[in-house]
Amino acid sequence: MALAAEVRDELAGVVGPDHVRTREGELAVFRRDATPLHASDLDAVVFPATTGEVARVLELASRHRIPVVPRGAGSNLCAATVPVHGGIVMPLTRMTAILEVNRSELLARVQPGVTTARLGDAAEAQGLFYAPDPGSRATSTVGGNIATCAGGLRGLKYGVTRNYVLGLEVVLSSGEVVRTGGRLWKDVAGYDLTRLITGSEGTIAVITEATVALLPRPAESNTGIAYFESLRDACRAVEEIITAGILPGTLEFLDGKCIKAVEQYAGLGLRTDAGALLLFGDDGPLELVAANLVRMRKICTEVGAVEVALGDGVARSEALLAARRCSLPALSRLGSLTILEDVTVPRPRLAEMVDLIDAVAAEHDLTIATFGHAGDGNLHPTCVLDPRDERAVERAHAAFDVIFRAAIKMDGTITGEHGVGAAKLPYLTERLGAGQVELLRRIKRAFDPANILNPGKLGS
Repeated sequence: MALAAEVRDELAGVVGPDHVRTREGELAVFRRDATPLHASDLDAVVFPATTGEVARVLELASRHRIPVVPRGAGSNLCAATVPVHGGIVMPLTRMTAILEVNRSELLARVQPGVTTARLGDAAEAQGLFYAPDPGSRATSTVGGNIATCAGGLRGLKYGVTRNYVLGLEVVLSSGEVVRTGGRLWKDVAGYDLTRLITGSEGTIAVITEATVALLPRPAESNTGIAYFESLRDACRAVEEIITAGILPGTLEFLDGKCIKAVEQYAGLGLRTDAGALLLFGDDGPLELVAANLVRMRKICTEVGAVEVALGDGVARSEALLAARRCSLPALSRLGSLTILEDVTVPRPRLAEMVDLIDAVAAEHDLTIATFGHAGDGNLHPTCVLDPRDERAVERAHAAFDVIFRAAIKMDGTITGEHGVGAAKLPYLTERLGAGQVELLRRIKRAFDPANILNPGKLGS
């Protein structure tokens, strides 16, 4: 249902008429995010520029019971920002200020629309390092990363986004502005609302400012690559590396289908006759990095790698990392629809999960390639198909249903870093149990009694 004229006028009075969109053509791009096969109609797009404007929009929406979906760049892969109940989509992409980079306190303060890459560059200019490293870092925003608790390539050694959020400024559905946490690594006064809001997918509060922790920039980094006949052999190498007491900065894998797609796409000189590729690397003091790279190369060789090579220089090392980062665009060339999913299992069961994915793909007559974060058991099975083939789409849904439920049975989870959103919501009760899901609903009601913030998602 279209917004009433008086509501549109009130919104225009808050953010300015140029920052309220209600025409069908202007709304189309906001019906969906980066998640395939998920889209919903909406009534308006509103672009606030300040915390005060966010507060006034939410107060208005609460008064009129209009759903509001906060949005960053829309790069998420779980339909977290699809407006399943219509209403207002509220991108925070006008709020792009880096407010502070503080070397002595090892922190930065940013508005939610700052991209992850821009924050990383600002930290690096001060000799510092922002550790979270999602694959979409060039376009994804810090606010969106916090809302979904994004992961990335450095998760094993450095953790995920939640580990670096010190404090937040947020707006509740009533329009009340609240500050949680602060500038401290150690602060246990009260409930940890900062952690609660991190990963809540815009369902209990809207993030308008974040204080994030930074680290000293590592003095050295290097990367190596090992090819194996099978992904199971690569997983054995991963186990040996971890049990040897090494905590790599990078430990990523591509299966044989991914290797071929990446090489065809980027021409990096990868071996396309291998069944799996393991990308390993580390950062830190020069001597330690060199020693760890040698140890990891030796372990890979001992467990049966058919070839192992080190990056030997920044340019080659960056090229090897590019092989992992371009997996999705490379695979997307194989079909007009790419469904990239995200499950995590305990690391010792990684090979078992990969074998299951391959078996499911064969059973459902689908092309599913798998890449991911070998160090923390996070896999990205990626299906490519023709969306015009309705039967293939149905088979893909059936295949991922098996994969999600299998991850849970392996003591894993339905999402390690993409989030639940609308896409994984049907599996949330199976993952958490009915009692815990009801607890989420009670928390949601406490923060958002009008249920206007991203309804139809977590806690709704």
